[in-house]
Amino acid sequence: MPVPFQISDEPFRAVVIGASGGIGAALVERLRHDGVAVSGLSRSASGASHLDLEDEESIAAAAAGFKGGDPVRLVILATGILHDGEDMPEKAYRQLDPDSLSKSFRINAIGPALVAKHFLPLLPRKGRAVLAVLSARVGSIADNRLGGWYGYRASKAALNQLVRTAAIELARQKPEALCVSLHPGTVATALSAPFRSGVAPEKLFTAEESADHLLAVLSNLRAADSGGFFAWDGTRIAF
Repeated sequence: MPVPFQISDEPFRAVVIGASGGIGAALVERLRHDGVAVSGLSRSASGASHLDLEDEESIAAAAAGFKGGDPVRLVILATGILHDGEDMPEKAYRQLDPDSLSKSFRINAIGPALVAKHFLPLLPRKGRAVLAVLSARVGSIADNRLGGWYGYRASKAALNQLVRTAAIELARQKPEALCVSLHPGTVATALSAPFRSGVAPEKLFTAEESADHLLAVLSNLRAADSGGFFAWDGTRIAF
């Protein structure tokens, strides 16, 4: 059995953005199982649970809803777009399309940056706290040996840079808090469905396994790791 997730001995709240997706829903379920007070937010939800990464007003409103309660010590963005069923990842530069590129950056980089803008101020000034975003190994410039997937690669690389930059500023204000990127591996969700035929069975994770991996990684990270990019098994990935 996984070790229960715990970031503080004091009551705290966790927020999972993208809670309607496979990994997001599994994270919410796992945190609740561990006794953590967790709120799941998504674009498809209504009321206080609504958050649309392409609408800053909805991000600001969602963040404002957590002021005054138990301190928010964990924020996880389980979001991202690789394809929408019609626009598939580009295999060559002749396929580059400005609208598709713009959408990749809005959802994979700009939206998470705006979440950081509005949610990092909620983290307490003292004690451990984490804002983590789901990135992807293909967002590593150093690891890019196959090419292709221009928009997804570039937007995730931008996301990693935004996380790194935010972490530098966060350390000045809240030295025990972290801002990190996480690579969940290949998970059996709709995002990966068209691309996992060649994935070895032992390297294809269920959403529940992915949630266990990600929370285990977050449990072991410390302030010095802030700004880093980590795989599902805790290994550091080069930018």
